[in-house]
Amino acid sequence: MKLLVIGSGGREHALAWRLAKTPGLQRIFVAPGNAGTARERELENVDITDPRALADFAEQERVLLTVVGPEAPLADGIVNLFRARGLRIFGPTKEAAQLESSKDFAKRFMARHNIPTARFATFSERASAHAHIDRHGAPIVIKADGLAAGKGVVVAMSLKEAHAAIDNMLPDKCVAGPDGATVARVVIEEYLEGEEASFIVMVDGKNVLPLASSQDHKRIGDGDTGPNTGGMGAYSPAPVVTPEVHARTMREIILPTVRGMAADGIPYTGFLYAGLMISKDGAVRTVEFNCRLGDPETQPIMMRLKSDLLTLLEHAVAGRLNEVEASWDRRVALGVVLAAANYPGKPRTGDSITGLPKGSDDSHVFHAGTTEKDGLVLTSGGRVLCVTTLGDNIKQAQKRAYDAIVGIHFDGMQYRHDIGHRALSR
Repeated sequence: MKLLVIGSGGREHALAWRLAKTPGLQRIFVAPGNAGTARERELENVDITDPRALADFAEQERVLLTVVGPEAPLADGIVNLFRARGLRIFGPTKEAAQLESSKDFAKRFMARHNIPTARFATFSERASAHAHIDRHGAPIVIKADGLAAGKGVVVAMSLKEAHAAIDNMLPDKCVAGPDGATVARVVIEEYLEGEEASFIVMVDGKNVLPLASSQDHKRIGDGDTGPNTGGMGAYSPAPVVTPEVHARTMREIILPTVRGMAADGIPYTGFLYAGLMISKDGAVRTVEFNCRLGDPETQPIMMRLKSDLLTLLEHAVAGRLNEVEASWDRRVALGVVLAAANYPGKPRTGDSITGLPKGSDDSHVFHAGTTEKDGLVLTSGGRVLCVTTLGDNIKQAQKRAYDAIVGIHFDGMQYRHDIGHRALSR
């Protein structure tokens, strides 16, 4: 049996690492992969990114199943392409992936199907967006409409910050695309109070299998300060997702979303990520949808997964998720992201990474922005590594992760020192 994982980040490294534990697998290809996947004995990097070339490769190698990691190939329709050629692939179609690729689509979908979320308005012209902000005041949230790698959101705590975000995201004049639609849009939302958590499920078009709860840290600095990033660390489970919150999320958000997509004629298959805002009284509202596993949430989730991941994926592709359950390690998993110099701005690349420890079942360094050259591991992106460990509790998992970081070095390396602080404070 051969599998193909598409992507080059920490999420894909963690997926491939977990899949490699499936008995009887001949080979797991990762396209294009990174230095971490290149160094895993069971994995093989494939330097292909073009969707048609990937489909050709899957045919030639008789790949049993393909799993798509990042959002861009999904938004570009890679699932449509593979399915049209009779290839088994897990992920949403281009039409269904609009839940992530267009914030406006997602908000209108939620409004239409009565899924709890923040009030919103969409703008493609600066003057009207500025006027809306002046009417509603701050704090307020501004989101770029398209894909932005987790960084197209500004939580503006002042009017000055909000207006600057509009100027940054929208051009001076509306520019029409080939289909007549404006190229740039922003969604402006009311500011929600509460605690955020990640709620990720597998969907087969009808049935839903929840994965372990998780919580990430978006801000660059300790104490949740500084600009948003793609995620500076995460842990699982998330104590804020109580059994009551879990049940409410399934009842009010996840199941209505799956049913709504089917009712709209675009059935959803794949991983579905709902970013939650949980209020003090336990009410939940949807901050955003992602059409794939979160990163860095995937790393702790895969560390805790005890079930065979391939079995879950095969049931999902066959439309039989109702026949399986996922089992989880009772321990806590926590991952700390090591980022490159200048991140989340334009990261510096090409720095040599040393001191990488050998991985194990309960401690692993998942690579994201890395490449291999002349036997050296070099930085090649903003988020470089995610050091992920298991512990009997959040404090122990946190200590083990930070102990593992001590020997790792690359020039400009930056990371947060308080991943897991919300769980510790509960």
